[in-house]
Amino acid sequence: MTCLMIDIEELDLKNSDIKRIEHPLVGGIILFARNYENKLQLKNLIKSIRKIKKNILIAVDHEGGRVQRFRNQFTEIPDMKKIGKIYQKDRDQAKLIAKLVGWVIAEELAEIDIDFSFTPVLDIDYDSSSIIGNRAFHKDVNIISQLASALIEGLNFGGMQSVGKHFPGHGFIKADTHLEKATDKRSLKIIQNNDMVTFKNLINEGLKGVMPSHIIYSSCDQNPSGLSRFWLQEQLRGRLNFKGAIFSDDMTMMAAERFQDSLTIRVQNALEAGCDMVLVCNSPIKLDKLIQELKWEINLESVKRLELMKLNKKKRQKNSLNFCNYNIKEAQAIITEL
Repeated sequence: MTCLMIDIEELDLKNSDIKRIEHPLVGGIILFARNYENKLQLKNLIKSIRKIKKNILIAVDHEGGRVQRFRNQFTEIPDMKKIGKIYQKDRDQAKLIAKLVGWVIAEELAEIDIDFSFTPVLDIDYDSSSIIGNRAFHKDVNIISQLASALIEGLNFGGMQSVGKHFPGHGFIKADTHLEKATDKRSLKIIQNNDMVTFKNLINEGLKGVMPSHIIYSSCDQNPSGLSRFWLQEQLRGRLNFKGAIFSDDMTMMAAERFQDSLTIRVQNALEAGCDMVLVCNSPIKLDKLIQELKWEINLESVKRLELMKLNKKKRQKNSLNFCNYNIKEAQAIITEL
């Protein structure tokens, strides 16, 4: 298990993909819509990846709503804001739905041998972010915590871990960090007392993965949070006592690129700041250069944290018949009707 999570270019592996996967720095693959045609094709693709590296982590963004990479032959997962609206009318029903959503995500991804999804979004819906918006459960941190906890319970029941994002909070900023540099000028105290509360609550419940944002919180540190020892070591590991794996957001996103031109330096800084695994996507030429230049020896603690993100197939098989008195087809039907 090593420090880079990379993407692949098409529906099947090319020689260039194989060479990258074989590299000792590569320990993870993130899949995108361009890698998916149907379930059989995807199963075969994943088998071919695991033939090269059996224990490589395979992940996907499968939150629901507008961030769901696989759609055909998969249950359409609602955006999380829809579950938050249900909570306003019926708390118990909303929490049940969140649990079933988590279980269905886990079951459908585990069926094709994917280890985990980068979910849930723990950001607050401030009605201002162009990129978070309806991906967030709610504007109330206690409601976010309850619904995210329920969703994680469903994921865990299906043998899958979760990754809370985007630490310490992305919902306040309008800018889309995929496209532009973003700065949040709020004080540390305001962020701690608001945005970080959901992370604190879920970490106390055993959250195993966190993804930091690429936002610069200028009153606290001049580095984006995913490249910041202040945020990853002092706040996440120290103040919140997080023991799980830290995954950077994609290091080719514009907010990261405009902060530091060199991809190699960005990745090096993220690893030194405390990321266990760094995502590098959508830029094969830059990735090849990075693989040649990067010098990094992953420590044993990072390896242990990343190993906990593997799909627990035994737990999934044990729990596969029903959850909350529903079988998987009933759960899928409930979600489809939302």
